[in-house]
Amino acid sequence: MTEPTTMPRRVMLVDDHPMWIEALGADLTEDGFEIVATAGSGAEALRRARAARPEVIVMDLQIPEPDGATCTELLLKEFPGLHVLVISASGEREDVLRAVKAGARGYLLKSASPDDLLDGVRRTALGDAVFTPGLAGMVLGEFRRMVSRAEEHNDQGPVLTTREVEVLRLVAKGLAYREIAESLFVSHRTVQNHVQNVLRKLQLHNRVELALYAIERGIHEDA
Repeated sequence: MTEPTTMPRRVMLVDDHPMWIEALGADLTEDGFEIVATAGSGAEALRRARAARPEVIVMDLQIPEPDGATCTELLLKEFPGLHVLVISASGEREDVLRAVKAGARGYLLKSASPDDLLDGVRRTALGDAVFTPGLAGMVLGEFRRMVSRAEEHNDQGPVLTTREVEVLRLVAKGLAYREIAESLFVSHRTVQNHVQNVLRKLQLHNRVELALYAIERGIHEDA
């Protein structure tokens, strides 16, 4: 299997507190990341992302409209290969689940230490799902309930083809569609079709939920 050879380094920071952007940006730059854009609102983030083409976006939820969750969803529809990490002062269940359903790969609280925030960006860049420990159980619990409801419609659970399981495993490892296509010797379009079929069968919404499904069932591990 082909693994990503380099960590994505092009980062955009979205927050309406300039001092927060400046502090986190300095830490990321020192760690080797390139801050390609910053934004203080959802509208500004959408505009600047199209020009700067970041690989990773660090997103606050409480920003001027569109808010962080909506902005994340819109950006991922336009740029499916983006990795979005939400860093927010809110640990409310509704906020966390909205971010995950929008497609964010992780959710950290702003109260985390600078080292934990920096590590979270690194892991997000590599495709990992990153959560503040107290929030991880909440997300997984909600995810389990969602999957259980979906599987109630089929006593044996959704049936995935061998190829769909292969694609699901690589999605869970954080590979982009292009990398999955190269690994399986198929076209980018074929990978997209397989992912959409798996989402439909599992009644899930995005790649983050697919990754959680694979991790929960051990599908992310090499066969």
